Parts: sequence; C-alpha cells; structure tokens
Amino acid sequence: MTAKPALFPILLAGVLLASPVIGAGAALRVQPERIEQHIMELSAFGKNPEGGVSRVAFSQADLDARRYIGGLMNQAGLRVTVDAAGNLIGYREGSESLPPIMLGSHIDSVPGGGNYDGDVGVIGAIEAARVLHQAGVSLRHPLEVVVFVDEEGGLTGSRAMSGQLGPEVLQEVSHSGLTVGEGILHLGGDPARLAEAERSTGDIAAYLELHIEQGAVLDDEGLDIGIVTGIVGIKWWDIIITGVANHAGTTPMNKRHDALLAAAELIQAVNRVIRQTPGNQVGTVGRIKAEPGAPNVIPGKVEMSLEIRDLSEAVMDSIYRQIEQEAAAIATQAGVSIAFRPIPFDAVPAPTDERVRRLIGEAAKGLGLSSREMPSGAGHDAQDIARIAPIGMIFVPSVGGVSHSPKEFTKPDDMANGANVLLQTLLSIDAGELGQ
Repeated sequence: MTAKPALFPILLAGVLLASPVIGAGAALRVQPERIEQHIMELSAFGKNPEGGVSRVAFSQADLDARRYIGGLMNQAGLRVTVDAAGNLIGYREGSESLPPIMLGSHIDSVPGGGNYDGDVGVIGAIEAARVLHQAGVSLRHPLEVVVFVDEEGGLTGSRAMSGQLGPEVLQEVSHSGLTVGEGILHLGGDPARLAEAERSTGDIAAYLELHIEQGAVLDDEGLDIGIVTGIVGIKWWDIIITGVANHAGTTPMNKRHDALLAAAELIQAVNRVIRQTPGNQVGTVGRIKAEPGAPNVIPGKVEMSLEIRDLSEAVMDSIYRQIEQEAAAIATQAGVSIAFRPIPFDAVPAPTDERVRRLIGEAAKGLGLSSREMPSGAGHDAQDIARIAPIGMIFVPSVGGVSHSPKEFTKPDDMANGANVLLQTLLSIDAGELGQ
C-alpha cells in the first residue's frame, strides 16, 4: 500500500463518501453555471481596479482565497489538509489500496493578472469531484485535488512535491514581501519538514491538469480542446557584449567598437535562427541594458538576455550553438567580444504520457468535442510532477490568446467542456486503462 504524505492542520471537516454507483460515470456531466459562479467568487480575492487580480502567493488575498477553495472542497466531499510545503489538498478515499489519481493547478496570480490562469484547473477539478460525490460514484483509486502553492513565483509547491525544492529557495523574497519559507508558514505548512511533502515515483497513479491555453491557437482554429503533448523546457543566458565607449561626436563611424550595434545585430540573428529552424521552438531577447547610457557616448558594454524554449533538449542545444556561431561572426566584424553566461534554471522538457493523451482524446471525442494535440509553451506544475508520475494536460481556449492580464477570458462553455473531459479521463484512468 502506498504511504500517504504527512498532512498538516485540517482546515475543514470532511464529508463521508457516498455509495458506489456502478456504470454511472459515462453519463456524468459538470454544471457550467456552477463553475462560472465559483470562478467569479474566487476573483473577489485580490481583485484589482482593472478587473483582474493581484493575488500573489503568500499574500492575505492568497490565504483568504485558499480558505474559500477549502470550503468548495468540503462541499465536494473532500477531506481538506495542508502539506508541509503549503499545498492545499482535498482527499477522497478509494475503494482499493491503490495510489491516488491527482488533479490540480494553482490559484496564485502574477501581479496584475487575470481570473482564469490556474483558477480554471482548480475549480474544474473540484467540480469533477463534486459531481462524483453528488452522484454517489465511488472510485477504485483515492482522489486528490491539489492547489499547488506559489506556481507563479517558481513552481514552489510542485517542486517540493517532486523533491526538487532546494533549501536556498526558502530564503528568496516573494512578491508578497515574505520569504518563501515565511510564506509557507503563513499558509499553514512547515518548511522545516519540507521533505514530508515529497512523493516518490509510484506514489501517484496519474496527474491531470486542466488549464486555459494562454495562447490563441484553439481560439483561432475554433477548437474545443487542446491535448498537450508536453511542456517545453526553458534555458536562459546572460549575454555580455564588450566594446569601447567613446565620444559620439569625435569618433568616426569606421573607428567605432559599438557594443549596442553588435547587440542589435545579434538580436536579429536570434530571430533568424529560431525562424529558419523547422519546429515549434521559440527564442526571445527580453531584456537589454547599454552602458554608459548617455546620448553622446558610444555604448561600450551591453548586457542582454536570451531565452530558448522547446520540447526537445537537443533542439534547444542545437539552436544555442547556431546562435553562438552567429555571435562569433558579429564580434569579429564589429570589433567587440561577446560572452554567454548560462543562468541556472531547472526547467527541463516534460513530455506528457502517451496513454493519458490517448484517453484525453477519447474523452473529447466521446463528448462530441473537437481537439488537437499541441505543446505548452508556458511552464506548469505538471512539468515537475512528470518527474514522478504519468501526466496529462487539457487546454481550453483563451479568447484572443490573452493571459497574465485582466483581459484574460475563457467562456463558461469552454471551461465546462474542459472539466467534462477531465472527469471522463479521470474515470478512464480509474477503470484501469493505464494498466493499474
């Protein structure tokens, strides 16, 4: 029997499981109005004047929202607890001694964020559990609905659960002004016992995450469901370009060693390499600083960032080598030096489980929904859980592809479609279609 994780103070009393109803699962459907109502109620916590939320992790708004979510979990027949990392967990017993099936996402936001990123996955998972509870359907597997802590600040909760959260992270200051360690304590966890939140391979039967796409592919193509093939890896570099600062009025153009001009050529080269390489990879220069920064001085030094994302580590490495070659040629021509400094950032590509993808596709088809396979260009808690369990992700459309903004919006019917696919995929996994 799989050991259960250590759990900290129970927030709300649990509700006893209903009796099993054999064969009832295929006809079960979520309630779109209830999902929309809960999304709107959740949006009150950390609401900002622009219509979105600034519910950053560890803030009072985050704590209040978690209490609200705990109440919804309670209504769905889930026993509510907090683990050592501060993850909020709703637990439902299974009829057999099997590892739990886990559903989850997050409710913390970026500063000035929207009402759907993360929230749809949490509300959809609770709605699936509530439908099972109200219909009296018992699962073979235990069910866990998890609200991962501090997703936007660095996947803190899921990294802790997968054993990837180093002690140095606890000293980092979050957007709330608290350190991560202080924030975990504030939410009811215990950073001194962080190891007790860890799960091992085999402890979780499967993990499913419902999420808004955060892009415009589904919306543009008029499709209902995205079946995520994997979550991209991310690699970061600082690039330092060193030239010669000199007087802008007295230095002839052919005598200059302009670091900013070389940087501009390198930015164009990054774009060219990314676009000419077949595939779905992306590359971005999102930050640049020129020194000394005076209008009458030729820039002698530039620092800029480079980010590459793809589902393949090999592709990212190949693109980086091509950019290095372009940089060497630019440096020679411009009379500057260009150095790349890798930034430690452990975001490896996380393919979803092929069996789970198949079940998601079958669920969508059975519900009469259109779908397509697609990668996730953004990071999610699922990428850390992929280290220890089979994962699957279900995308629903984001209107206009807007996310991390108060203008973020997903239609109620689309949220319900995703929650129904989540529910039916959960039932398929519980029936043993992954081989458990």
